[in-house]
Amino acid sequence: MSRGRLVVHGHFYQPSRTDPFSGQVPADPSAAPAHDWTARVSAECYRPNAELGNLAHISWDLGPTLAGWLRDGDPIAYRGFVAGDRGVNGLAQPFHHTILPLASAADRRVEIRWGLRDFELRFGRPATGMWLPETAVDLSTLRLLAASGIRYTLLAPWQAEPHIETRRPYRVELGGGLDIVVVLYDADLSAAISFEPRATADADRFTQEHLEPRLASGTLPDDEPPLVVIATDGELYGHHQPFRELFLARLAQPRNDGAGRGFDIVSLDEALGGSTGEPLRTIRLAERTSWSCHHGVLRWSADCACAADGRWKGPLRAALERLAAGIDVVSAQVAAGLAGSPDPWAARDDYVDVVVGAVEGADFAGRWLAAGPARSRAADRGTLLTLMEAQRWRLAMFASDGWYWDDPARPETAGVLRAAARAARLIDGLANAGLERRLVADLGLFTSPGHRIDGAEIYDRALAAVGQPGAVDQT
Repeated sequence: MSRGRLVVHGHFYQPSRTDPFSGQVPADPSAAPAHDWTARVSAECYRPNAELGNLAHISWDLGPTLAGWLRDGDPIAYRGFVAGDRGVNGLAQPFHHTILPLASAADRRVEIRWGLRDFELRFGRPATGMWLPETAVDLSTLRLLAASGIRYTLLAPWQAEPHIETRRPYRVELGGGLDIVVVLYDADLSAAISFEPRATADADRFTQEHLEPRLASGTLPDDEPPLVVIATDGELYGHHQPFRELFLARLAQPRNDGAGRGFDIVSLDEALGGSTGEPLRTIRLAERTSWSCHHGVLRWSADCACAADGRWKGPLRAALERLAAGIDVVSAQVAAGLAGSPDPWAARDDYVDVVVGAVEGADFAGRWLAAGPARSRAADRGTLLTLMEAQRWRLAMFASDGWYWDDPARPETAGVLRAAARAARLIDGLANAGLERRLVADLGLFTSPGHRIDGAEIYDRALAAVGQPGAVDQT
């Protein structure tokens, strides 16, 4: 029988805690002794895994907004990811952790484009794989990945139809001459590591009792090496479960005690690079599904059994979608009056270079605006950059975290509301469009089930927490 292969994949992501008005992460006393929860998770997870060398021996994806924080907030951890990629370990991720099947076609495309560009700038190579936020997927999203040069993605076993063997990669035909490779993670092993602390108390025992039987099962042809993939949140290793970075080191790193393994530990890139024999079997995708909601993608759009009371989720999404539409209309109108009438959507595609600090804003604006009188050129540069910043935060307001939990009166929803406020105020400042006023009216249509306050009050409290006036105080 061919030698089995194991991939351990860590999905590294946290909600962005950056205040869009100041660009800083506010202090959070609940994260003590750390300044805030991003810093605390980094100290408990990202830095220890970097220092142990784990990132060079597992497969992983790193959220772009988290990577941006790590670069300055924890350089040791950041350098660990950069060095740990080794040209094969890292996968890209859409920029703002948006549930792509719920996004417009234009937003899906720009989230993927920004995520790929961020990856290339940080790791010095184009990504070949991409992790989808919450593994939320549909065929349209996979077509965009394939058209962008992505070869593979990772999904849960229930995202394929019908139930199939997970220990081999598959191909999904996408039409128009496009296809993509899909790898399905092992649900039982991934759940054991994620939710059973006793399972991760001893890596050698986990290998003997869980991994080796799975890799040795004889349901595959003898000449087909089994591929077992464990996929978990990366924060599991040290933050959610203290000291589990040591478990990961023992599980994934080469042994120096003479104890051999009966299988190889590889990255997804290496595993799929070895799949060069028989053509991959094709499977059908279970449309609009995810790894953390067994009701498809309802957890981020409507009421479902994942939350005790999710009736607020639909109205919140509708309010932000109406705001996004208003921002887009005004953006197009304002851009048409600038020198050279730059295409705001093509400019938005390239604005990621400014967001990640690869290009100065003035240089970006100079490329997109036609030459003109010095005074009007300076004004147009400022206007274009304001439009782009509004688009940046308009995209950020759809981060999945705002809908994940049972109640909107939480820090995660406050984060997306602050992004919405920043985007609306930038546009209102340019065009006096009244977008924030309409947003607050729409937010008043839902109520927190646990706190009995409406969305407008939640919005004002979210702004007050970062020292910003509420909507009623705007002049």
